[in-house]
Amino acid sequence: MTCRFLIGIFVVMLAGFADCEMEATAVASSAEMKTQVFRYLDSTDAEEAAAILQVMLSDPYATIDQAIRIIQSERDYTPQPIGTIPDERINVQGRANHLALSVPLTYQPTKSYGLVVCLHGAGFTGEAYLERWQARLGEDYVLACPTTPMGAWFTRSAEELVLATIRSVQRRYHIDPDRVFLTGMSNGGIGAWVIGMHDAPLFAGIAPMASGLDNVLLPFLANLRSTPIYIIHGAKDQVMPVELSRTITNELTRLGYPFVYREHDREHPMAGGHYFPREELPELVTWLNAQRRNPLPTSVTVVREASHFQPFGWVRIDTTDAIAAFSEDLVSKRDDLIKQREYAKLDASIVTPNRIEVRADRVQRYSLFLNEQLIDSSKPLIVLTNGQVSFDGTVTPSLETLLKQARLRQDSRQLFPIHLAIQVRKQP
Repeated sequence: MTCRFLIGIFVVMLAGFADCEMEATAVASSAEMKTQVFRYLDSTDAEEAAAILQVMLSDPYATIDQAIRIIQSERDYTPQPIGTIPDERINVQGRANHLALSVPLTYQPTKSYGLVVCLHGAGFTGEAYLERWQARLGEDYVLACPTTPMGAWFTRSAEELVLATIRSVQRRYHIDPDRVFLTGMSNGGIGAWVIGMHDAPLFAGIAPMASGLDNVLLPFLANLRSTPIYIIHGAKDQVMPVELSRTITNELTRLGYPFVYREHDREHPMAGGHYFPREELPELVTWLNAQRRNPLPTSVTVVREASHFQPFGWVRIDTTDAIAAFSEDLVSKRDDLIKQREYAKLDASIVTPNRIEVRADRVQRYSLFLNEQLIDSSKPLIVLTNGQVSFDGTVTPSLETLLKQARLRQDSRQLFPIHLAIQVRKQP
């Protein structure tokens, strides 16, 4: 055996050892990446989250595809309380709120479940709504019923409570992000409308009951373009006149949006026509069972006032002309701009592969958040705004963008590694 031959064998062995070492390093890195991803997503400390992010970005083995896979399919769910949990606490901006939960007795962390968030009316609590829903929802849903004073679901703090409720339940229980529903009765129904419109991309459907909207809020119905709607109202309702829901259905019809409208003539001995008949629940649950959210529709419509500039699916309005701005009360009419319904609007559509057309009204700058399901990043992208080319070129996916958006949105089905900011040219 020649010396050259022996050296060759030795080199091959070294290469094999090196490959094994690299593979082992990559495996260890992947396990560590999983730990860091969920620490980052779940951290409530901004400085801690920023430090974790830098660690992940410095990992030479970390990739966008790896992060997406981890977020979408690798969260570990530990055993949690099941059955009726009538009095949990959920903290929102330093304030403890009551939350009633119902979790199927057959709950298994390996199976995904739908989530129904139910908003009570004035004079009630979340706990009071558990019994009515529990028996009908069956074993496929987790039911979450938060409590807010006087059922004032049309406030900013109530909106934050609903969003915090969804995040809290999703973090602990295995919830299908495409089966999250928002419903409510009376004031809770108003909340289902208002919160459902502002945060429509979160929901597989909304079901407002015995409720309505002030006329100044009707333009926000346009946000429900991709959100299924189920409406129940009593014809003999003397608290919330049925004309409120009829006005809404007229507007939805004008927009061309599909919906289900159930108008009943039943009366309750104490509440008259202002109540949610148990007889209506089976068909509503059947409807819930049939709905699945489309997390990435190719067309998006968003109407915004100046206090709701958070992302809306794959678009976000960033800056605008002078428009109305809601205060804590999301139905306030004291502002003249609210009375005049001066809001910003954006319509965005992917009309052909890698061609996005946008109509912007009272918008100065907006953002697009994209992924490989919406466009092909290896090819040029063209964006037209109000008929003018506002972008023509290539975009580069970023792990940092993906992770930051994932932390902000807390939605495993809306993951965007591409962020494109567009300045709107003033019309001549």
